[in-house]
Amino acid sequence: MYPYHNQRLQHLDPRDHAQRMDLCHWIKTHPERLSVFFFSDEASFTRDGVNNLRNVLTWSHDNPNETSLSNFQRRFTVKVWCGVLVNKLIGHFVFDNNLTGNAYKICLRNELTCLLEDIPLMIRSKMYFQHDGAPPHYTRHVRQYLNEFFPNCRLGRGGPVVWLPRSPDLTPLDFYLWGHMKTLVYETKVDSRAALRDRISAAAEHISNHPNNIVSSTQYLLMRAEKCIAARAGHFEKLL
Repeated sequence: MYPYHNQRLQHLDPRDHAQRMDLCHWIKTHPERLSVFFFSDEASFTRDGVNNLRNVLTWSHDNPNETSLSNFQRRFTVKVWCGVLVNKLIGHFVFDNNLTGNAYKICLRNELTCLLEDIPLMIRSKMYFQHDGAPPHYTRHVRQYLNEFFPNCRLGRGGPVVWLPRSPDLTPLDFYLWGHMKTLVYETKVDSRAALRDRISAAAEHISNHPNNIVSSTQYLLMRAEKCIAARAGHFEKLL
């Protein structure tokens, strides 16, 4: 017998399977649209990072009583928005305060327009904008803005194409970008909010300089959709 770690997966509700199957068939039927999919998401970066203490061991003949310091009373969090389009990392953008519908709309209206200036007009005219169903994404003002800016090309909650909740396994930012970025950011401990923001900027620049990895993650979505169909829209990580 050998020891194996459990893999944590997102819970799926029974009603999710039919919707996941429909979405994956839609992706598989239109593989050419991956070149105009604009995936977007937000992630939180904290002071203590994503350290898994279960995997931290100290080898010694006697118990060295090693400790790991944590700053429970001096926590800070930075909320970051990023987008991925084919082989480009769009952004990043840091929210100074909590993510609300109004703050999200301001980000889309003021920041996204500037960030897309280098994207060819032909791609922008066909672009599908994807985001998840977080409450700030679903406010009336945000939906009105996106319906105007991306008419009939919005992938999300209540959009022309529904992007499902509880499906991080089908979003490149979840299965590639955030994990890679946090690995870079937390190579060493962070002691201040300013240092954390600097690390995030450096990590974003590093990822932007490796476009082949980005395009691989977006193209990987097609294979993931096929595996999801093979798993009858259930968990399919064991098939990858």
